[in-house]
Amino acid sequence: MVSAVNERVGYWLDLADYDIETAMVMLNGGRYLYVGFMCHQTIEKAIKAIIARDCGKDEIPPKIHDLSRLAVRAKLIDAMSEEQQDFMEELNPLNIEARYPEYKEYIAKTLTPERCKPIIAETEKLLCWIKAQL
Repeated sequence: MVSAVNERVGYWLDLADYDIETAMVMLNGGRYLYVGFMCHQTIEKAIKAIIARDCGKDEIPPKIHDLSRLAVRAKLIDAMSEEQQDFMEELNPLNIEARYPEYKEYIAKTLTPERCKPIIAETEKLLCWIKAQL
């Protein structure tokens, strides 16, 4: 029998896996703005899986999107390398700024295929690391 904790964790990990796959589809389709957005979403949801594992049965992960704040809440930040923390800081603006018209054009210009491919690769590495913490 699957426990409620495992169901909550599985829910967030399924979403994270779906989002990284979506980032790859966006890359292949030339939708570079959404590559960054989906990579952010991938890491956000993976961290929320850790939080879901550790919170009470009636609690839900906080409705915040700042990856560093979530990593602190998940008690992951101290175990993360400086490179992982820096990468999360690189992803943070890709979530919020991709949603607002005044930022979309600027962000879209910075997200080229040459930039998006390493973002996806780093997201996959960080996703694997977060899963290993479970």
